[in-house]
Amino acid sequence: MRVLIVITLLALAAWWSLPWLKSHLPPQWNPFIPLDVTDPPGWITRYKLQQLKGDPQACLAVLQRASAQGLVSFREEPLPKGECTIAQPIRISKFGPVSLSSSFLASCPMAVASTMYVTRSHQLLQQSEVASPLRRIEHVGSFACRNIYHRQQGQRSEHATAEAWDITAFQLANGRWLRVAKNWQEPASESAVLHILWRNGCASFGNALGPDYNAAHASHFHLGMRGSGFCR
Repeated sequence: MRVLIVITLLALAAWWSLPWLKSHLPPQWNPFIPLDVTDPPGWITRYKLQQLKGDPQACLAVLQRASAQGLVSFREEPLPKGECTIAQPIRISKFGPVSLSSSFLASCPMAVASTMYVTRSHQLLQQSEVASPLRRIEHVGSFACRNIYHRQQGQRSEHATAEAWDITAFQLANGRWLRVAKNWQEPASESAVLHILWRNGCASFGNALGPDYNAAHASHFHLGMRGSGFCR
């Protein structure tokens, strides 16, 4: 009986404290407020991002707020025809001051994760030893109706639903280029910056695969939505 009373009192205390928690918890610990692309990484932020998969209106609202902040340029696209489909396709053309080698297609949650990734990367590089933000990202696409590793049979790739993005190079505002295939291991200065950008992918996506994962990823970062922080 005492245990039941204690549990009841704790439940009531939690209920009474909800208004305070909603207004005082920081974003990375507050599950009650909508996701913002500037929220710091953490398990609450990851949870909110995963919840967007089942809430198209909330997902679009996150992107619209990010667009109003000048952090992403995008447009909604019609559903692609063919065997592979995309839930709520979004075409991204730019991330704030960071240009792209070409626009790319993404599911809405992938578009949000990508915006978070580029926004954080831009800030991290300004705060790092290079002290230069991002200017441009080169990539080889996101949407491709295929199986993993282009196999004839097997599981569909994340690219088949536009839930992965393959990045090959980054250019800093000072003009310096960082190419995954060329600079992952050397010279040391370029390698260090690339590792910062790759680790940020681990915080922003369900999985972040790089040259250390296998030979198929020697030339690019694969940033995908599956998983909950797999980083290799």
